[in-house]
Amino acid sequence: MLTAEEKKLIAQIWDKVKPRQEEFGVEALLRLFTTYPTTKTYFPHFDLSAGSDQIRGHGKKVVAALGNAVGNIDNLSQALSELSNLHAYNLRVDPVNFKLLSQCFQVVLAVHLGKDYSPEVHSAFDKFLSAVAAVLAEKYR
Repeated sequence: MLTAEEKKLIAQIWDKVKPRQEEFGVEALLRLFTTYPTTKTYFPHFDLSAGSDQIRGHGKKVVAALGNAVGNIDNLSQALSELSNLHAYNLRVDPVNFKLLSQCFQVVLAVHLGKDYSPEVHSAFDKFLSAVAAVLAEKYR
C-alpha cells in the first residue's frame, strides 16, 4: 500500500516522465531485451533495433499504460484490467516479465532523472511498479 507521500512523489516524478514517454519506453525495452534476451521471444514480428517503429510504438504504449496507472493509483485493478486480460489470455506473457521490465524502467528513471530520483522516490516507484506487476499478473491465477 502506497502512502500519501509516496503517491505525491510518484505524481511529481511522472510530470517529468510525460514529455519523454517514447524515449523512456524505448530505452526500457532495449534494456529489457539486452539484459533479459529471452523476453525477445514475445516479439518475433518486431524489428528489435533501437530506432525501429515497433520499438518506439510499443515503448510509448508501455509508458502510456504506466501513466494510466499513475492517474488511477488508487484503483489499479480496474485501470489495468483490460491490459491484464490481453497479456494473460491473448499474448500469454510470463508474468515474471512485468517485474523485469519494472527493473529496467527504474534504471531508465535513475539514469535520466539523476538527483530527482532520490532513494525515497526509488522506494516509492519500486512499490508502485510492484503493485502494477501484481495487478497485471492477477488474471494468471
